[in-house]
Amino acid sequence: MKKTIIALALTIAALPALAQYTGPGADAAAQPTTVKQLLASGKDDQQVVLRGHITKQLDDDKYQFSDGTGEIPVKIKHWPNGQTIGEKNTVELSGEYDKPMFESSKLKVKQIKVVQ
Repeated sequence: MKKTIIALALTIAALPALAQYTGPGADAAAQPTTVKQLLASGKDDQQVVLRGHITKQLDDDKYQFSDGTGEIPVKIKHWPNGQTIGEKNTVELSGEYDKPMFESSKLKVKQIKVVQ
């Protein structure tokens, strides 16, 4: 009986959320922004979502990203397992905007989702 209850609790805890609220007051970072908007008015450590294309690799974990409004370097440490992403794939990048004082800005990517 005790093992059954523990197994049931673990199963329920592992289930993904089925719905998410997106109306007023929802986290603004969940809504895509543009590179142009981010570079013009983004704040350091701001959580953002960008939608566009990774256009080229700059370094081991640094890539160039473009959404048609501008370009920004992105740092990607963890690629999705088993997925190949090319410059023609539309991706949604979620992460933290890094706006240092004396270096160029970049996005530290926490999650990548292939849209097309």
